[in-house]
Amino acid sequence: MNSADALSAPTLRAPVAHPLFWLLALCAAHVAVRVAISPALKWDEAEQILWTQQLAWGYGAQPPLYTWLQWGMNQLFGPSVLSLSLLKHGLLALTYAMMYLAGRELLGPRGAWWASASMLLLPPLGWFSVRDQTHTILVTAMTCAAWWLLFRLIKRPRPQDFAWLGLVCAAGVLAKYSYVLVIAVMLVAALSLPEGRRALLSRGWWLAPLVGVLVVAPHAVWLLSHLHEATAGTLHKMQIQPERGLFKGLLSLIDGVAGMLALFALLALWAFRSAWWRKPVLPAVPWAQRLMWRYLALMLLALLGMVLVASVSNFKGRWVLPLLCAVPLAAFAARPELQQHPRGGRYTGAVVTVALILLVAAGLRPWFSGARGDTDELNHPARALGKQLQAQGYDGRSPIIAADHMIGGLLRTRFPQARVAACNADEADVARCVADQVARAQSAGQGWLLVSRADRVEPDWWAKAQAHIGPQTRQSIVLPFRMVRDGTPPAHYDFVWHPSGGTAP
Repeated sequence: MNSADALSAPTLRAPVAHPLFWLLALCAAHVAVRVAISPALKWDEAEQILWTQQLAWGYGAQPPLYTWLQWGMNQLFGPSVLSLSLLKHGLLALTYAMMYLAGRELLGPRGAWWASASMLLLPPLGWFSVRDQTHTILVTAMTCAAWWLLFRLIKRPRPQDFAWLGLVCAAGVLAKYSYVLVIAVMLVAALSLPEGRRALLSRGWWLAPLVGVLVVAPHAVWLLSHLHEATAGTLHKMQIQPERGLFKGLLSLIDGVAGMLALFALLALWAFRSAWWRKPVLPAVPWAQRLMWRYLALMLLALLGMVLVASVSNFKGRWVLPLLCAVPLAAFAARPELQQHPRGGRYTGAVVTVALILLVAAGLRPWFSGARGDTDELNHPARALGKQLQAQGYDGRSPIIAADHMIGGLLRTRFPQARVAACNADEADVARCVADQVARAQSAGQGWLLVSRADRVEPDWWAKAQAHIGPQTRQSIVLPFRMVRDGTPPAHYDFVWHPSGGTAP
């Protein structure tokens, strides 16, 4: 082999030498930390544990894909913190991998790693998704995958990649309805370029819409008959207020976008300083740079239009994340020379430092809450509560009727054989919900457990819960919170256990 052949030959590297390996290792470390710190559940975790009791075409205001995936994980690992964490951080790993692959279409390994790892600096992904998010992670992963496939298609259109793009877009819609906006803006931006038009109208283009429609169609049929159920919650959160929404909406939009991008911008400026603007912009791939800038400009105009036309007055960072997660990639693709910048190591070090800080913070968060005397969901003594309920006679299989989905989800992880229902006043007629669950249990010849936790139960919940089933004698369990300072008031749980064929205590 001559010297030229030797230089062009691929080199084999150990997996640990690949820059993406460490992002995947970080996700694995988060799984270990989450399983170690607490068997109790956060809001979205408890919601998923309850929803995965059955497969459905839709779950309230959320599309079904994340819950379907969680159902599959639960079949392997049981309804547990482990299954929840494996899915969440597996999808985070997929997000980093897809953005890395998108970056490699435009940049070298270092620039692609920066584009991928920089998403850790976006708080909705780097921190809040670790704390307690589900659907946002999946839709962000599908956005990154769509960027990768779109770049591949424009560079070398192939029918199979159109099919993959259709599948990714369908998965994004089944992850979160806002993904429709991503598809629309990405398509308009791509078709505005000659390169994009040639690629997206090439042989096999029809596979993308065909695959997408076939995958989404069953859920779309369900959605048409449950439109109010699927949209009411989201519209309420967006706070559509025509009479006074303009100023509030603009401030919320600015806050959401700036809050998401501020840390990335500050660290990138600190590391590379004037290199961002000192020389003329010479993008790595000019058409890709035009595509991304047009996409970002159109997306910001669309968000502004939601304020001006639709009077949307509330934008959360997690809603903006999948729409603008390509900003770090666009920035580094505009300045590919930064990959050889002498201060590049500073930026890598900053990202690694932030990643380690977030990992430590994720592990210490129950202690932080306990030290403040402000108990968190993760401070609840899940294992001790399960043992106490069994000691009081609960058989571990009879249906559980919970005052809210938090205590319901927690108890399902302790008693996976039991059917759990949450009769929350915000989502149901408590009296009718409890009566229906009791009647269902009795018709099946089962007992039933009615339970609440004092730090979340509404003052009149128990009166409503017993309105149609007659008065019951409540019992209480008092247990110390975990990982809290001395003197912290204990956790209180009230319950009624009605065994099968027996009389209420």
